[in-house]
Amino acid sequence: MEEQKQGKGLPDCPVEITLTLIGDKWKVLILRDLLPGTKRFGELKRSIGSISQKVLTAQLRDMEESGLVNRKVYAEVPPKVEYSLTALGQSLKPILDAMGDWGKSYRLVASGLVES
Repeated sequence: MEEQKQGKGLPDCPVEITLTLIGDKWKVLILRDLLPGTKRFGELKRSIGSISQKVLTAQLRDMEESGLVNRKVYAEVPPKVEYSLTALGQSLKPILDAMGDWGKSYRLVASGLVES
């Protein structure tokens, strides 16, 4: 049986909604890198690493459309574009912090330094 969607085509399940918005590996890394503050496109690309320009652009556009990221374009030559998190994007900080804490704990267990 297909799950009913409500709202703007969002799933019924709140966890699934969150995964729909940030479940992509790149989106989580973009959020992580924008939490401290505004960054330009090139800064994001360098800090994330192996992401292509095409994929970064698509992810940023998707996150902007979802209301998580602000995009500010300056009328300069060459063009200057800055990205920052919206208040909604900033509200994901506790989730990312919890993911970071869990990852640190897992690393200790996986390395055998701590029992699970």
